[in-house]
Amino acid sequence: MTQWLQSGRRRDICALLYDAGTLRGQRLKSELEAAYDTRIDPTAFHGSLNALVDHGLVAEERNGIHDVYRLTDAGVDGVESYYTWLSVCVADDSPERSDA
Repeated sequence: MTQWLQSGRRRDICALLYDAGTLRGQRLKSELEAAYDTRIDPTAFHGSLNALVDHGLVAEERNGIHDVYRLTDAGVDGVESYYTWLSVCVADDSPERSDA
């Protein structure tokens, strides 16, 4: 697996978009806050979201007065590759798992 995202928040935003398809920015922020059980500073959230757009992993579209976000093909590939890698890492019979 090539290096995908170093930021957990960015990976989590991509995971939420993968599950939902498209989300308005505020709804995406609310779902992330619910998952974290804490408030996220709006500036930090939008910085993460803008970085994903800048890297071509998330597409931003206008729907009336709202910004709507969805994963690009590159974003979908990234989530699926990360999921595959993570699944191997946490599998009970994984040869990489060390019972030290």
